[in-house]
Amino acid sequence: MPSLKDFRDRIDSVKSTRKITSAMKMVAASKLKRAQAQAEASQPYARHMAEMLERLLANIVINETTPQLLAGTGKEDKYLFVVITSDRGLCGGFNANIVREVRRKARALIAEGKDVKLLCVGRKGRDVLKREFASNIIGFFEGPGKKGLSFTDAHKVAQDVLTRFEDGEFDVCSLYYNVFKSVITQTPTTQQLVPFAPPENKDEKKQKSGEEKSVVKAEDSGSKALYEFEPSEDAILEELLPRNLGIQIFRAMLDSAAGEQAARMTAMDNATRNAGDRIAELTLTYNRVRQAYITKELIEIISGAEAV
Repeated sequence: MPSLKDFRDRIDSVKSTRKITSAMKMVAASKLKRAQAQAEASQPYARHMAEMLERLLANIVINETTPQLLAGTGKEDKYLFVVITSDRGLCGGFNANIVREVRRKARALIAEGKDVKLLCVGRKGRDVLKREFASNIIGFFEGPGKKGLSFTDAHKVAQDVLTRFEDGEFDVCSLYYNVFKSVITQTPTTQQLVPFAPPENKDEKKQKSGEEKSVVKAEDSGSKALYEFEPSEDAILEELLPRNLGIQIFRAMLDSAAGEQAARMTAMDNATRNAGDRIAELTLTYNRVRQAYITKELIEIISGAEAV
């Protein structure tokens, strides 16, 4: 049975750990406020950019002159996954959820005979994925959790993706990242970047479904709005599609940065609570052992006195 000194050492060790986790929780909370503000500020622009492209696409016909970022290569043999994770750990299942989804999809495509390549943004995702897909990782960028994240960081990733697409290295590109919903909720999400596919917002669709039911009949009886483009549709798409690629990656990186801090704050809060519970358990055990030692010594003293 451990001695009293062993129990005291263990209690002191857990107390030191609790101080560290409590400090990390406060640091993550302070970083979360700034990261959340950046993520929320980027969402309207990115959403309206995607919606504008969606309206634009509703009025054109895809043909041989349509930009490849929209029309695609006509094949689906080679895939590129842009995986956004964090550079640091201690944030619960934040990185594991994304890696699990990437593994599942990559294994399914490889089983079908497809060529899968991974572009990792963040050390944690790269370190885990390279255990199984080391030969599939073709590039790496620092994660979005660093201080002072700017559009330049996303632009570098977007340019790398565009260069690889122009070189014919892939046919389909998908973005894997965590969407920041709230402090306790970060949702793993997949978004197709190439060929362009408007992102679906299920929450907004549910909210609008009730309002849209009352006007469906009126819209069905009318015709789609007609737009005049200046310059041509293809020229506009050639300019907007690469820009949209960078915007969507930037939004994903900001969402991931906010989600990382939220996940870390939650994980450290749980760790602090668990440390407190462990200290209480060890203290109770320590008091019981101490009482047993005292009782044993008293019995030995009494027995010795009676023997005399």
